[in-house]
Amino acid sequence: MSLYRLDAMGVTIDGRDLVRGVSLEIAPGECVALAGASGSGKSLTSLTPFGLSAGTITGSAVLEGQDLAGLDEAGLRRVRRASIGFVFQQPLTALTPHRTAAQHLTESAMQAGGARPDRNTLVAMLDAVGLADPAIRLRRYPHQLSGGERQRLMIACAIAHGPRLLIADEPVSALDAHLRAEIMALLTRLRRETGMGLLLVSHDLASLEHHADRVLVMQGGQVVEAGAAQAIARAPQHAYSQALWAATPSLKAALPDDLHVPGAPLVEAQDLTVRFAGNGLFTRPVTAVDAVDLTVHQGEAVALIGGSGSGKSTIGRAIAGLGPVSAGAMLWKGAPLPARRSREQRRMIQPVFQDPVASLDPRWRVSDIIAEPLVHLRPDLTSWGRAGLVKKALQMVELDGALADRTPAGLSGGQAQRVAIARALVAEPEMLVLDEATSALDPLVAVQIVALLKRLQRDQGIAMLVITHDLALAAQFCHRAAVLEAGRIVEQGPMAQLIAEPQAAMTRKLVAAS
Repeated sequence: MSLYRLDAMGVTIDGRDLVRGVSLEIAPGECVALAGASGSGKSLTSLTPFGLSAGTITGSAVLEGQDLAGLDEAGLRRVRRASIGFVFQQPLTALTPHRTAAQHLTESAMQAGGARPDRNTLVAMLDAVGLADPAIRLRRYPHQLSGGERQRLMIACAIAHGPRLLIADEPVSALDAHLRAEIMALLTRLRRETGMGLLLVSHDLASLEHHADRVLVMQGGQVVEAGAAQAIARAPQHAYSQALWAATPSLKAALPDDLHVPGAPLVEAQDLTVRFAGNGLFTRPVTAVDAVDLTVHQGEAVALIGGSGSGKSTIGRAIAGLGPVSAGAMLWKGAPLPARRSREQRRMIQPVFQDPVASLDPRWRVSDIIAEPLVHLRPDLTSWGRAGLVKKALQMVELDGALADRTPAGLSGGQAQRVAIARALVAEPEMLVLDEATSALDPLVAVQIVALLKRLQRDQGIAMLVITHDLALAAQFCHRAAVLEAGRIVEQGPMAQLIAEPQAAMTRKLVAAS
């Protein structure tokens, strides 16, 4: 007996057939995965039958004998509330910013008529998805959690009411390698114990081999290959499936030998410490970064690697001048960087944020988004001067100038990430701080972004601090790596050395998981 079934389902938006002829069946306790690059129709296929996209479905979508195609919005709302759990790709935009983790979980647990959970139950929910110090995290708001912690909170919310079917749209893309395996193992255990079906949207073919039963590979809104997960992951037959697999980062790939030769020290963090006030009157401050020493040279790419909540983004924000520094010193070309930086000092270090869609103003045109830093950092420029630098930045990230008049809603994930990089480059900085610049992208697009970053480093001599959880990806364009655990650097050195002879337990874990 099937739990959920699609028969020749299609999705139409504004008269365009974006998804065509998709058929699949999910039995209780089974995981079926949709794989493919951005724009292939995976999310539309998974979300449209439940009324969560602008599309209209054709064909049929049947959940426990009920055809969703014939339901109005009120009927779909009842189905979503009672039987479905959703894990969305971008937790920062999906979670309510003014509600704590406890409030999110309570609402989710009660949405199908369940009793209000007590505090111990809420702690257990967060503990089940691997959140450290769950009792403390209950009081945190989404912006106080790391990207991986927000993703795990969303997973906890999605399963809080005991759904019959879980729709997971890239549920682990923001997590480091060993936590990806832990979360997928958790979802696998839950579906097998409870009979919950799982429709998984993913671009990670290596993960699907171990955690999905069947895989449908989508390209251009159609299924181009379908079959058992292990068979497709180990020996994909279609050329598109083979390209996805080949683009997946692996430590088995040869390390690059054409990287820019580093110069003199550019940024030096000495005994960098960052503390945050705890929630509550008698709560002790939280030390997020503890006495870190880190140097980035001119033209060098340094990877800052660690698990979610290890302090990577906090260090990046401190170096970029966007976050607090509680103790220690920061040097730029040997001279102290003050807490209140000058316009020129801010211009020299530019950030690229983790979630490109959330960091771009949805109402602005691409040209205005890219030009915004110039208004604050180069007020001496005329409008013509700003336009020239915007055009140059678009060319540097290999974007068509015709995109300048679009809004972020009209961009693909890869295009949005290139716009975010162009916005950082337009002020002509000497260093970029890239916070998980490819974590939300599929392998085909991520490879293109990595190639772009390598070119910028080689041709422009731009230094980079690369905050990432993906050691295999960082190895493709980073000279050195520093491994973080609980706010401390436990190991750092040349990339080849860390991969070949990892010394710290955390480094060995990251290497094994990659």
